[in-house]
Amino acid sequence: MQDHFQLIKDYLLQLNYNILHENQEQGIIMISKENEGIKNMILGVAPPILIMEQHIFNIKNKSEVIYRNLLQKNRDIVHGAFVLDESGEKVIFRDTLQVENLDLNELEGSLNSLGLLLSEYSDQIINFSKN
Repeated sequence: MQDHFQLIKDYLLQLNYNILHENQEQGIIMISKENEGIKNMILGVAPPILIMEQHIFNIKNKSEVIYRNLLQKNRDIVHGAFVLDESGEKVIFRDTLQVENLDLNELEGSLNSLGLLLSEYSDQIINFSKN
């Protein structure tokens, strides 16, 4: 059986991500690459999938306008999507990939999608987090 955890860790190192924490038993890797907006991103290796989550911001004043804008922006995101935690206050970027045939380009594409999203949408994210 392939060691998906080690494979993903190797890919992350090839892509120059900083591995801040890892727990192979739990299948958890925490990464950062702050120049691309990725800080404390959690990757959960849970075959058959890889789950990637990055906390983006907290919604201070829940508003239909904010939720609508986030849903509309989901349409533009290449990989992954905005999701909410159970409280509806934390906005998280989340993507899932199949690990069985995962390659470096596929993982890089998902991670780059978040960087692109943050660069294009940062002004609105800042405004949402203030309101």
